[in-house]
Amino acid sequence: MRITPLQWIGKGFRMLWTVLDYGRRAILNLLLLIILIGIAASFSSEKPRKLEDKTALILDLKGNLVEQHAGTARDAFLAEAQGDTRRSIQLRDILEAIDTAKDDSKITSIVLLLDELNGGGLVLEREVAAALDKFRATGKKVIAWGSSYSQKQYLLAAHADQIYMHPMGMVSVTGFGGYRNYYRDALDKLGVTVNVLKVGTYKSFAEPYISNGPSQAAAEADAYLYNGLWKIYTDDIEKARKLPAGSVTESINKLPELLKAAGDSSGQLAVNLKWVDGLKTRDELRELMYTIGAPDSKNKSFRQIGFDEYLALNKGHNMNLGGDQVGVIIAEGEISEGKAPAGSIGGLSTSSLIRKAREDDKVKAVVLRVNSPGGSAFGSELIRRELELTRKAGKPVVISMGNVAASGGYWVSMSSDEVIADEATITGSIGVFAILPTADKAVEKLGIHTAGTTTTWLAEPYNPLRPLNPKFADMVQSSINHIYAEFTTKAAAARKTTPEKINEVAQGRVWTGVQAKERGLVDRLGSFEDALNSAAKLAKLGNNYHASYIEPEGSKLDKLLEMFNAQISATLAKHFQLALVPTGMTPAMVNQVQEDIRWINDLNNNPKGYAEVTHCFCKAP
Repeated sequence: MRITPLQWIGKGFRMLWTVLDYGRRAILNLLLLIILIGIAASFSSEKPRKLEDKTALILDLKGNLVEQHAGTARDAFLAEAQGDTRRSIQLRDILEAIDTAKDDSKITSIVLLLDELNGGGLVLEREVAAALDKFRATGKKVIAWGSSYSQKQYLLAAHADQIYMHPMGMVSVTGFGGYRNYYRDALDKLGVTVNVLKVGTYKSFAEPYISNGPSQAAAEADAYLYNGLWKIYTDDIEKARKLPAGSVTESINKLPELLKAAGDSSGQLAVNLKWVDGLKTRDELRELMYTIGAPDSKNKSFRQIGFDEYLALNKGHNMNLGGDQVGVIIAEGEISEGKAPAGSIGGLSTSSLIRKAREDDKVKAVVLRVNSPGGSAFGSELIRRELELTRKAGKPVVISMGNVAASGGYWVSMSSDEVIADEATITGSIGVFAILPTADKAVEKLGIHTAGTTTTWLAEPYNPLRPLNPKFADMVQSSINHIYAEFTTKAAAARKTTPEKINEVAQGRVWTGVQAKERGLVDRLGSFEDALNSAAKLAKLGNNYHASYIEPEGSKLDKLLEMFNAQISATLAKHFQLALVPTGMTPAMVNQVQEDIRWINDLNNNPKGYAEVTHCFCKAP
């Protein structure tokens, strides 16, 4: 084909335009990057703030307390651009700030502001409370103030030297437990049958879909669990506030008459019960802090520094970079089989982090911090196997259990040198199940029929629009039986006992950390710090080591954004007023019914058409 001169000219113009277009984009992107780096540099070039004597550290805690931020640095930046200044607070950051302040001569007090703290589970809250106790042990003061206190917020407030509350506030300590929705009748009316195949008398995850109420076994196990957790909570509160044993529950039982005696004032009631030390407005708190600390005439307040600023100022202050490392891997969230982002667990992605720690010569031991109700049995086994290989390579492995280490969360803990749980850790739930819903009656009502031809019955063994094939059900049940046998056998080997003994405390039943220790499911009770010390001791590191968090590597953009601290990111977001995400956001309070029904779909979103699941229907209080 012959090309004319005009075609050559046209082709040349197109090539030139392409080059100019790509060049224009590259230059604009480079300019934007230079602007961002310039703004960041202007902030970071400022002289570090010099603290004065009698400065108060303001712990204005907002959001959910977590082991690890979910998502990436880019997600955090976009959230800040939308005005969501903090998605969550990492436990490690709070502990680092309090521990640094404990030894900082300029910091003489902590002010706890808890109005926007959503909580994060009893175990994580107890870790923060223990850090506050160590701070107070140096003679420094902790002052808590709130417009009101939820049950989760009050656990931290109770560990302050003085607790104050707004005169119109209330302390809402209500107890643990609650109600579930049960869908049996509703599903029957819709013509949907939920087929549940399981092993474990107490494996109650699927009961809402097949019953109109809890089984006797489930009710018994729940009562034993919640009463155990409630005792841990109330013992903690009563010890911290120097109240008589049992007084919290007794006060709740007499609440109506006690409220009347307080003139129907919930604030005065809290004072009468000695749950708070006094009622103060926020400006009255400020006046109090003048006497505890020192006035700041420039800012017309008392000398203070915020949590984010103090953390940025002292980042890595307590880190001994010269020693060997104890690698810390966070396993938080539900367990899937493949890759998962930070803040959740993937069989492949979490395994790769363990492998990275094993192959790093600087890492001498590994601590796996588990906070998970479970999920995929296969994903759990991938993680457990990598821990097993790490131990065979000569590196000690210690499990530190957080709020929940149940089902798959317990499975991943079965290859370690030591398992340490908190008193309030929800653990156990050794059991397996699968859910196979069928809607053949529903489609029959609608006049829909299914038919076809297959060479073998395995070509389509499970079709939700047809009755459950009994051959397929038998196969799934056999598979579940096998996985349960694997679970109990591996647990028996890990706990140095027999499968029969494990079976007695398994059956899908859930225990507190105290109850699990009594039944030999964990080695001892302790904190995350205890786990770090144990790993270092097993690796014979002495005191010359530091904890190194091994986390997923972000993209180049994530690494760039991580160069900015929280204050710079927030300023950039406000400056550019980014509108990079849709304005229609998912409501914070997800409808419980939708959440329950979502599981039916998720459990079957699997190449096999179903999933053997080691999951606990349990949430940290």
